[in-house]
Parts: sequence; structure tokens; C-alpha cells
Amino acid sequence: MTNMTRIAILGATGYGGGELLRFFLRTPDVEIVHATSRGRAGVSVGKVHCNLEGLTDLTFSDPSREQLLESTDVIFGALPHGASAENLAPLVDAGATVIDLSGDFRLRDIEQYKKWYGREHPRPDLLETAVYGCPELNRDRIAGARLVASPGCFATAINIALLPAAKRGLLKGTAEVLAITGSSGSGAEAKPGTHHPTRAQTVRPYKVLSHQHVPECVQLCHDAGGADLGAISFTPLSGPYVRGILAVATVDVIGGVNTVDVETAYSEFYANAPFVKVLSGREPEVAGVAGTNYAEVRARVTPEGRLHVICALDNLVKGGAGQAVQCFNLVTGRAETACGLDWPGMWP
Repeated sequence: MTNMTRIAILGATGYGGGELLRFFLRTPDVEIVHATSRGRAGVSVGKVHCNLEGLTDLTFSDPSREQLLESTDVIFGALPHGASAENLAPLVDAGATVIDLSGDFRLRDIEQYKKWYGREHPRPDLLETAVYGCPELNRDRIAGARLVASPGCFATAINIALLPAAKRGLLKGTAEVLAITGSSGSGAEAKPGTHHPTRAQTVRPYKVLSHQHVPECVQLCHDAGGADLGAISFTPLSGPYVRGILAVATVDVIGGVNTVDVETAYSEFYANAPFVKVLSGREPEVAGVAGTNYAEVRARVTPEGRLHVICALDNLVKGGAGQAVQCFNLVTGRAETACGLDWPGMWP
């Protein structure tokens, strides 16, 4: 790749696409050649993402497949599940480097994909070639990947909460996870479940025991070495705010493990992870990471001998576009913290 990397963002009008634009518009060695939208082609980016007004004269476009291949080095997919695989697979076939934010390439088992996403996978032959975009476990594999499957938002919080214990072989049985997310997690299109007036005064569960991020977490924990993790029982909650996820995970661990053991395991596992903060003096919270690519995690062992982990992150950044940019940095040989990812956010 040259010093200037040319990118395209497919589906750039959504929240994920807007976050990708926010990071890359201020990155001098990245050129956004295409920000695509079939319905808003010709419309200024700043008219849709008002925080970007005046920062660029870029307009949304609807380029052909040939134009994408000829004019870009890396293509981001910020499209819905299903549509993403259909649009990205031909680009992968043609040799493009692709980073996909949807769930279409995260699962290697086509039966698991059918079960959790409710459809047949259009290109199962690509599932084994895709690299799951978790830098904390797959950093080296991502660096050489041509197709990166960026994790889901809840999945990222659960992964960060469980990976160090899985790597040490500490987990056994079923992990119980309760996590709350903001309204931006369901995308830019208004839906009854995310309409803010009906959400602002309540906390409610949804997709109980059926959320599609569960199998990718089990898959990753098994990849890390946590073969004795049998399942994840997950209850997602809809929260009365816009950004952020707070996840609490509890799971049985092998006998004799104490809080000092797990604190050591988490500190060592994340020692070279620039965006994971392992806490011991306070609890993770959404306000500490909102708008940033950082995650906070705290792990301990309960008096009953179970692992108890809390993780907080921004669902649109570390749980979405920011993590995809982190993977982009690895793919293109940049520092992992490049493209403005190390911005610390605001407090309070």
C-alpha cells in the first residue's frame, strides 16, 4: 500500500458509517474516495451527519463495483446483515481488502449462521477465510487479512469480559451475561423499540436468550482456549440513553482461583492492548468511555467462587466503527492507535 490509503465506506449514512467518516476525515494519509448511499447519492455528508458539516465537501455516491475496485485500497461495509455479504463477496472475489461491520462473516459454522440470523448464508465459502476482528486475540491474523469480520457491539463487551479467563482455561459451564445498551445500537432508522420517547423512561429486555451476538462470543472463547465454556445465557437490555454498553458476566471457574489470580490474568492479557483499561480501584462505567475506542473492565471472584466481570464501552466506537478502524490500522501497517483512535473522550 502507498502512504495514502484510499477507502470506500459502503452504507455511509448510518451511525457506523458516520463514525468511520468522523475518524477518517481528520486522518491526513487516508482519502475517502466513496461514501456510498443509493438513496442519498449527491447529498452532502454534512447534511446527514451534522457533526461533519463544514469539515468536508464530500457527497454520498453510488459507484459501480468496477469503480470501487479501481479507485480504492480498502473497502468498509457498514451495511445490514444479509445485504452486506451479497455486496461485499464479489469485491472479495476480485481481490479487494474488505472490513465488514455486519454479522455476515463472523461465524464459521453455516448452520449457526442460519440459526441465529434466520437465513441461508449467500457465500459460505468465504466464512473460513474471514478473520474475526478482535485485535486483543487476533492481532497478527488481522494484519495479514483480506476479509475482516468486525465484531458486534454486545459481542465486543462480552469478549473483553471473558477472553483472559478463557485463555487461561479458567471457565467452565454456562456464562450468565446481563448487558444494557443505548438507543444508537439499533441503527439510524427509527423503530418502535428504539424511538426515544418510548424508551427514555424505561429499561426493558429484548431478544432474551436469542441475541445473534451470542455464538460469535462462544466461538471466540473457544478459539482462545476456553473449551469448557459450554454456553452463554444472555439477556440484553434497552437503556434510556444514546451511547454505551455496560455488561456484567458471571461464570463458574475452576477450583482454587481467587481475585488476585484473575486480576493478574486480566492485567497480563491486556498488557499490550492499547484500548482496554483493566480497573481495580473503581467500577467500569459508560461515561468513562463514551465517544471513545476504549473499554473498561474489572474482574474478581465472588465469595461463592464464581468469576464476576464488568465491562463498559461505546457501542458505536469500540463496539463498532472504532474497532473496524483499529483493524484497518493493523491491515495497513499503521500504529494500532492511529486515525485518532486514542482520543480520551470527555469527563463528565
